[in-house]
Amino acid sequence: MEILPGRYTDAFLALAHKPLKVSSRCMEHLERFVVLMYDRTSSKTSVNDARKQLFAQKGRALDAIPPTKAALVEHAKHAAYQAGHCWGQALVPSPVLPSPQEWGWTMGVGIWKPFWTTLPVVTKSCQELVRCGCKKGCQGRCSCTKAGLRCTVLCTCTDDCDNT
Repeated sequence: MEILPGRYTDAFLALAHKPLKVSSRCMEHLERFVVLMYDRTSSKTSVNDARKQLFAQKGRALDAIPPTKAALVEHAKHAAYQAGHCWGQALVPSPVLPSPQEWGWTMGVGIWKPFWTTLPVVTKSCQELVRCGCKKGCQGRCSCTKAGLRCTVLCTCTDDCDNT
């Protein structure tokens, strides 16, 4: 896919000017931009496809793969609310702001908190995806052992692992 910087700039500008919503066209550009942030040589246009590809690469840490599309949508809503609505009206004496709830925020105990994703936490729903980075066998710091799981082929521990 061809890299067109203007389209990414347009997507960010759309979020910064009091949008009524985050459009699907804007999300397409944001997805591609995020994919390129994690892997500049990727031809993927979907963050979910890029996640799958990058996760399958041995040694790629979970924090080195893009967010899910569900998480990216929520993050884009947070950014649009803060940049487009709040900061965009910073010099207005009495700004008119939409409810944060419409833009991916939930009311906690007297404070607004970001709503991060509509998906369940992966470590709770897919425990078989936990993997350790142990170099020589698994000791007390092994993330698999801590999670009460056996090491799998995704782990980097050697054949002398006691937790397989």
